[in-house]
Amino acid sequence: MKKEDIENLENSEENLENLEDSEAEISQTQSELDKLQNEFSELTDKFYRANADFENMKKRLEREKSVAVEYASEKFAKDLLPIVDALEEAIKIEVGDNELARRIEDGVERCLDIFLETFKKYGIEQVENSGEANPEFHNAINLVESKEHEKGEIVDVYQKGYKFKDRVLRASMVSVAK
Repeated sequence: MKKEDIENLENSEENLENLEDSEAEISQTQSELDKLQNEFSELTDKFYRANADFENMKKRLEREKSVAVEYASEKFAKDLLPIVDALEEAIKIEVGDNELARRIEDGVERCLDIFLETFKKYGIEQVENSGEANPEFHNAINLVESKEHEKGEIVDVYQKGYKFKDRVLRASMVSVAK
């Protein structure tokens, strides 16, 4: 064999070793690339989930804020109910023929009407107190015998109930037929 052939053969062996080393490096690099792609996919997934959670929380807080603003005057309205009750009781008092007493009664009735109209304007309504008692709106405090009413029907109202939009401010206190 010639010297040149021997050198070519040695170069070929060297190139083969370099090629095997390169293939090993490529395989290692490919493995690292796959690992990084998996980590990237996991991080992307975590990002999208965190973003979705944030958006859901944001929407929930907006709804809660909206409800809080919508029902902000609920407590104030509830505090006014005893005043309406007192005005209704004042109207029930018999005044007889006394002109001054009738004028006072008229004034009290006008005040009550103004209260009820203002309540209506802001979504506060009296609970319907006829027909069958509904535990959602009525607090049955007494069961009575009644031939004019069927079982479960409201016989008498002790205290009127009120609703604020779709919430009960105060349930009506009623007596119900046995």
